Amino acid sequence: MKMIKQALVMIATLAFMTPAISNNAPETPQPNPKLLKSTADHSKFKELQQTFDSGPAVTKACLSCHTEAAKQIHLTQHWKWEYRNPDSNQLLGKKHLVNNFCTSVTSNYKACASCHIGYNTDGPNFDLTAENNVDCLVCHDQTGKYKKPSGFAGNPVTKDTEFPPGSGKIVKGINLSEISQKVGKTKRQTCGTCHFYGGGGDGVKHGDLDSSLDNPDKDLDVHMAKDGLNFSCATCHKTEGHQVPGSRYSVTAMDKEGAHMRGKADKSNPATCQSCHGQTPHKKEAKLNDHTDKLACQTCHIPAFARGDVPTKMSWDWSTAGKRDEKGKPLVVKNDEGHDIYLGIKGDFVYEDNVKPEYYWFNGKVKYTLSDDKIEKANQPIWISKFEGSADDGKSMIWPVKLFRGKQPFDAENKTLTINHLAGADDSAYWTNLNWDKAIAAGMAAAGKPFSGKYDFIETAAMWPITHMVAPKDKAVGCAECHTSKGRLEKVDGIYIPGRSRDHFGLLETGGWALVGLTLLGVVGHGIGRIATAKKH
Repeated sequence: MKMIKQALVMIATLAFMTPAISNNAPETPQPNPKLLKSTADHSKFKELQQTFDSGPAVTKACLSCHTEAAKQIHLTQHWKWEYRNPDSNQLLGKKHLVNNFCTSVTSNYKACASCHIGYNTDGPNFDLTAENNVDCLVCHDQTGKYKKPSGFAGNPVTKDTEFPPGSGKIVKGINLSEISQKVGKTKRQTCGTCHFYGGGGDGVKHGDLDSSLDNPDKDLDVHMAKDGLNFSCATCHKTEGHQVPGSRYSVTAMDKEGAHMRGKADKSNPATCQSCHGQTPHKKEAKLNDHTDKLACQTCHIPAFARGDVPTKMSWDWSTAGKRDEKGKPLVVKNDEGHDIYLGIKGDFVYEDNVKPEYYWFNGKVKYTLSDDKIEKANQPIWISKFEGSADDGKSMIWPVKLFRGKQPFDAENKTLTINHLAGADDSAYWTNLNWDKAIAAGMAAAGKPFSGKYDFIETAAMWPITHMVAPKDKAVGCAECHTSKGRLEKVDGIYIPGRSRDHFGLLETGGWALVGLTLLGVVGHGIGRIATAKKH
């Protein structure tokens, strides 16, 4: 009876504490408001609520608020395509270098300018002082609709246009007003518009930069993956005054500064691994920190490049260009994956994916072969770009490298690399006429360089540092891949690597293993003796 009374009291108490049930359904929980990523809604700006017929017109509107932005841009390598190397005094940048993919920007500005952060980039005399020629949208577009087609001198097309004229091909116009009202911070896709497609296509040039990094999984890049750290490019290439650190012309090969706080003003390069991870990044496997004075982080943590199902070009042979099909058009040959392995306008290509890097000592200095430098065919391959450094200079580390090989025209009499006019509708452009005599003569004339009229082809090579596509730590290069006969670092001079075939010392190692064997034999013999003695007792 007592238990029944207690139960009744409990029921009554619960009934009192429970609110009356409403006939109306409970309110649906409201989702949290979306985090605003900007302090400004550009669609509300009257300056942008107009019809724009050109890129410079958009920039003029942008500068009405961002008054100093163009001045900042004018001081950058992105704008000038020019860099004076303080060590070699070489004048570098796209305006001056000869490369072994598309060979040169000079005389090809209208095509190459689709990746310049400016408008009306139609030649070497392009007005670098015009503020309205700065292209704000190419970096800040958030719609994915902004395009600068090749052949329009870096200008967007605002209305449907037949190009080339008479071809019947239509380039669709884009709505600059819509795009300008939806701008924001740079992201991987905006940086990738140029850097993923450099050299003539997706993944062509760098090997560790291609469209797979738009939305990579964690195995491809732990920093950029959405289920990883979801970094943008600017997270590491932390920009100040539109100056982007981490240039390929000025690489920090050995960072001795260590970790520092993001946002803190200092002179160190924020685009290094050490700027976040410090000099002793391995906490659980502290012995691995002994490697950090000789090995770049990338050497172990990027086991291969071109891992995102986008193959990279490993060689480009211009000497085979010029073939036509049965219809007289430049020949096109594709592989089973649909990639061009031969183009009549460009020659033969070799594509590879999941490529193991080659390894070189690197002190941050790169020596380039320029168009005025004398070269000899007997010395081929000619190094278009070559890392400097050695094991004993105290400034070098072993870096992973993409070695890009080419075969390209050179002046057989003047002994210099040639600048070639490739793109354009004129009769001298190689991609129009497949005539090297005209293309070289026009390119050299545009650059103000002498041409003997005699050309040949020469083998070239270029080094590219590998620094993106960082794998998870469990996918890093294993110890046995280097500490073994003919391992990854077999060709690297100036360093002792236990287990490497070139570091074997016959008699010493034989004696060492004999000592180990005798020690083991002694231990086993001692154990057997102890067991036998124990049984007797």
